[in-house]
This record gives sequence, structure tokens and C-alpha cells, in this order.
Amino acid sequence: MNYYKKHSKSVILTIVVLIIVHFISNRFYCRIDLTQDQRYTVSETTKDIIKTLDKPVVIDILLAGDLQPEFRKLQTEVKQLLEEFTATNRLIQFNFVDPLEDDRDKNKTITGLQQLGLTPLNVTVSEGSKVSQEFIFPWAVANLENQSVKVSLLKNKLGATSEERVNNSVQQLEYVFADAIKKLTIREKKKIAVLRGNGELEDIYLSDFLTTLRDYYKIAPFTLDSVSNNPQKTLEDLKEYDLTIIAKPTERFSEEEKYVLDQYTMHGGKSIWLIDQTVAELDSLFNDQGKSIAFPRDLNLNDLFFKYGIRINPVLVKDLYFTQIVLASGTGNDSQYNPLPWFYSPMVFSDNSHPVNNNIEALRFQFANSIDTIKSSTKKTILLSSSPLSKTEGTPREISLDIIGRQPDKNSYNNGNQPLAVLLEGSFNSAYQNRIKPFNTTNPKNTGDDTKMIVIADGDLIGNQIRNGRPLELGYDKWTNNFYGNKEFLLNSVNYMLDDSGLINIRSKKVELPFLDTEKVANSKKLWQLVNTGVPVILLLISGWIFNLIRRKKHTS
Repeated sequence: MNYYKKHSKSVILTIVVLIIVHFISNRFYCRIDLTQDQRYTVSETTKDIIKTLDKPVVIDILLAGDLQPEFRKLQTEVKQLLEEFTATNRLIQFNFVDPLEDDRDKNKTITGLQQLGLTPLNVTVSEGSKVSQEFIFPWAVANLENQSVKVSLLKNKLGATSEERVNNSVQQLEYVFADAIKKLTIREKKKIAVLRGNGELEDIYLSDFLTTLRDYYKIAPFTLDSVSNNPQKTLEDLKEYDLTIIAKPTERFSEEEKYVLDQYTMHGGKSIWLIDQTVAELDSLFNDQGKSIAFPRDLNLNDLFFKYGIRINPVLVKDLYFTQIVLASGTGNDSQYNPLPWFYSPMVFSDNSHPVNNNIEALRFQFANSIDTIKSSTKKTILLSSSPLSKTEGTPREISLDIIGRQPDKNSYNNGNQPLAVLLEGSFNSAYQNRIKPFNTTNPKNTGDDTKMIVIADGDLIGNQIRNGRPLELGYDKWTNNFYGNKEFLLNSVNYMLDDSGLINIRSKKVELPFLDTEKVANSKKLWQLVNTGVPVILLLISGWIFNLIRRKKHTS
């Protein structure tokens, strides 16, 4: 009786302790991140965004089903990250969905998802001697009431291995999900002015980029034509905008227009300039001679930029790291379209030195100019440069398609790393300091408030191509079917300029995932199979022998 009494107390005490532990674990969530890169630790910026949620956000992850190992790894990382989100705010719910689970409507489902912009990835699956093609959807959709935001889970990079592709993707997961939630919860959007009136790119060439920006910001065209009649009102109207985008102007700016833009900057206005300092277009080469003349373009902006700390040179950058152009050969039905090297279209790789240029695909420039940085009051950060195997050519200069067939002199490409995009930050000095002002304005400033400016020496970087009168996605080249990182770079630039929450800084997070060495695994496959099957059997035999030995000793003593 004492035996049962004694043990019943222990059982009751154990049950009580388990109930208390269960209650505490439900009320208080604790998880310790022991990874070296702290990849499971959500940043304070992300937590602040998540905590603002007061309505349920449901995230559907389409990365499900029978996946290849690299995508299973990505799926696991997504799950672990969203568990951290849920721990911060229980209003975030997520589930994994296999869109192709029903084989009967497979093609219909794929078409429907493609129409929604959820492009599938075609994966080659090898099983012994059998090779097959499968579709997977590396996408998620975040939903808040009647709003939905697409989230791309896969980050492609030119020439990346499977492991690098997963690493790049995992590195961006916190940013893309936090960014999606922020899009769903934006209450007051900041305003962006797209400058008009000086021969800038037409709307159809800016369509894809501006459409994407509308998820975050209010976009409106803004013309400087009224400067001649009422410059003060033009300046006050422009001050209402948080950022101005000037995309490839081709006509000179008057002194009054420049002073409006200068005082806009002095009062804290931010701007992104995409400037062509030379007149050179690929279309102008498609004539009987296959030639045209590239010459300097005078936009009357040199003194403005010089005062701010940069100079855009009227030169052309040639690069042995190039993108291709497609030319037709033959006639009629015998025509063939061949991709050919074009040294005036540099393929620019980022060095991941800043949140704006971190982990982005290679960019395509066209007839780019170089930028010099000059000592001034602003801090300069070179965001993009040409490759070490590049050089500049002065203008005026004849450009000919004949260079395609000539072998380049590699020794002459020795003036590399030419700056192509520069970020300026800090307090700017007015270009009209100690000068006669074009017009009188209220509260003129010679030294400005802290602000930011990005100058890119290629106006075409922001332009999307057109097919059948409709704009294509920015960064997509319809002639070679290649995708470039132009859109992502520009989006990062705008987000960096206007992101008060610091969300863009999450892009700098570095993650290194451990992967098995596939070659070593293949070479030692049989050894490890033998170890995995043989060692447990040997351990079992040894344990049995020891147990038998102990039992004999016990009974013989």
C-alpha cells in the first residue's frame, strides 16, 4: 500500500509539472537562434511592420508537392521564417498549397496562374536513365481582406549554381515577405513626380516600371512648362512630391527650370536622374551604311551636377563583358536572327556593396557614359561600374555595325571600373550660390536639408521594350529572351530613397546555407550505405552480448 501511495504522489506531481510547463510554453514563446549568420532572427524593422497588423493576413505558399532537394531546402527556410512572423503576430497565418495536385486540370491551372503573373519554373528531373520535365511554382500570395500581393521566392542570378540560387533566395526571404505585408498595410502613400517637358522617355517606355511603383507610391506626371509664367508656384507644386524621376531628357533645361530643381533639392526633395550625355541610338545604325555619328548632348546640366559633386562625361563606355544584339541575315523566308556581341551595351555586375545593389541580377546598359566624382559637401557611393575589361571612347565618333565582325584588341580595354551610377547623400550646396538667381523665390536656400540623389549615366536603363504595341517587363530583352536586373535595381533605388522604416536595409542580410558536396556523396555512397546498415546491426549484437554477459554473471553469483 505504501508502495502505491508513494508512486501515485510521484505520478500526480509529474502530471502537475507537465501541465504547468505546457501552460507556460503556450503563453510564452522562446526560440534561440544558434546559427552563425542569425538567419532565423527577424530584424526589428520587420517586427515593427508585423506588429502593426490588426487584421488577419493569410499567406499561401505554392512551393509544395514532390520537390527537388534544393527547393525542399527553400521550402523549409520559408516555413521557419513564417513561423517567426507568426510568433511575433498571431494574425499572420500561412499554408502550403500544391497547385498541381489535381492532374486532371494541370494545363488549365498552369495557364490560369501564368495569367496572374505567377510564372512556373520548368525543372529537369532525372531518375536513373529517365529524364522528365516538371513545373513548380516558387511563389507565395499574401492576402489581406480583398487585397493580394505576389511574392517571388526564387532569386535567379546569371551563371549561379543550384546552391547559390537557393542561397540568394533565402537571403531575400525576410525582405520579400516583409515588403509584401508593408504593401498590404500602406495607408498613406508617398508621392513621386515623373518629370515631363524636356523630351523625356514616352509613357509607354516607362509603363512597366511605373505600374510596379504604384503598389507603393502615388505617381503623377509633372511638367516644368509653367516655369516661364509662374516659377514660384511651379516650385511650390514640386515640393509636394517626395521624389522626382527624370528619365532620359533630350532637350536643354532653361536656367529657370534648373533653379526650380535646385531649390527642390535644397528643400529636401529627392531625385533619380537617368541621363544620356551623348546622342547615340542603336536604331540609328539600321540604315544602308550601318553607321551613325555619336556626339555630345548639351542638356545645360553640367554646372548643376558639378556643384553637387559629379560630372557625367560625354564619352561612350565599351566593355568586353557585354550583352548581345540580334541582327537578321538572309532574305525572305531564309532570314535568320543571330545574337551578336555588342561592346557598347555593357553587362554590369553589382559588387553587393550597398542595399540598393545587393544580390541583383546583371544589368544591361546601352551607350552608357562614365561619371567622375568631385570633392563636394555630399557623400558619394558608386553603385554600379563597368567591368575591369572596359574603356571609354570620346565623342563625336562614328559608330558602325562593322565592329561586330572584328576581333577586339583586349590590351586596349585597360581603363575599367568606370562609374555608371552614383548615390549622393547629405547636405547639398546650391548650384546658384554666389550667382545671380534666374528668379526671386521665397525662402531661397544656398545650403540644403539632408537629402539623397541617384545619378545614372544611361537614360535607357529605365525603358522597357514593346511588342505589338504593348510594353514588356522592364529588364526583358525580347530578341534574346534574357532577363536583366534593371527593374530590381531601380525599385531598390526608389525604395532606398523613400523608405523611412529602413526595410531596404534587410537586403544586406547575408545567409550561408550548408550543402552536401555532391561529388563526395557520389564517391562515398556505398561506404555510407554500408555504415548506415552495418553499424546498427553490430551495435545491436554487441549490446546483446553485453546484456547476456551481465545476465549470466547475475545468475551465477
